[in-house]
Amino acid sequence: MAQEPFIVCDNLVKIYKIADLETMALQGLDLVVAPGELLGVVGPSGSGKSTLMNILGGLDRPSAGRVWVDGQDLLKMSDAALNRYRRSKVGFVWQQGARNLVPYLTALENIELPMTLAGQGGRKKRQRAEELLEAVGLSERRNHRLAQLSGGEQQRVAIAVALANNPRLLLADEPTGEVDSATALTIYETFRRLNREYGLTTLIVSHDPNIARHVHRVVAIRDGKTAMETVRQSALNGPPATTAEEAVEAHEEEIFEELVVLDSAGRLQIPKEYLEEFGIKGRVRLELTEEGILIRPAPHVAHTAETILSEMMSAPGARRAGALGRLVTRLRQRAGHVLHPGRD
Repeated sequence: MAQEPFIVCDNLVKIYKIADLETMALQGLDLVVAPGELLGVVGPSGSGKSTLMNILGGLDRPSAGRVWVDGQDLLKMSDAALNRYRRSKVGFVWQQGARNLVPYLTALENIELPMTLAGQGGRKKRQRAEELLEAVGLSERRNHRLAQLSGGEQQRVAIAVALANNPRLLLADEPTGEVDSATALTIYETFRRLNREYGLTTLIVSHDPNIARHVHRVVAIRDGKTAMETVRQSALNGPPATTAEEAVEAHEEEIFEELVVLDSAGRLQIPKEYLEEFGIKGRVRLELTEEGILIRPAPHVAHTAETILSEMMSAPGARRAGALGRLVTRLRQRAGHVLHPGRD
């Protein structure tokens, strides 16, 4: 039996209005995420990545469309229900690790703080905090404060803080944006280990071009819509390597397949370089072939119509009818009979 999706975004729209200016951050975005999936989200600045994360995290509401997370319709939630959802279902990790941390508390006390605020106490709280410190590989730094931790260690403590209340969904916004490449590898391995051990559904927003090597799938967002997907597969049979060292030892060769996303309205975003190579813009022709659908550039009908109309308007009355007839004939020939008999 097929597993129900953990996240479903259907034709998601978000419009921000400042004064009299409206900006569409999301323009009909579709996304489906399986339970326990480790997903990377990439795209240029202004593409809608952070808006998507804010909506999934319950920090913002969409303007239209549907968004379901773990069986809950976020669009229909009351403000109080949305607050409970944020506290119990979602963990957040920000680009600045210190944003999740209180500087005068130790690493252990920082992890305990969300549980204290949620009304938990006693031995179970301390055990949970120590378990999470162990999970992120920082047990020996339990009594260190923020100033005594490196940037990478702060980020790993921040990840543990995000998991303090046992969320089902972990959202990370540029978690490696302020660390070096070696530290970024450690942080990615931490996400992978937590994803595997706790079954966490995890979304990581990143500008890192190598993120595909550390997640199950990468979704690229462009102009507020899902445009491309990159799927990572192992060339070898058997379970994939869980660390970079295991991959080297096994001589594992990874295969990355890029796919264009076809949304629920039948729209797709063809890569710009493909369109430029074949001179495709404006209108196209679609042809069914044995292997699929072929896209061909259509003749530039607008230019033809403009030329003949100009000729027609400058002609004397006797020649104007002939020019009009040539316009109809030319449009039929070059536009694949856009004009229909009986309605010309």
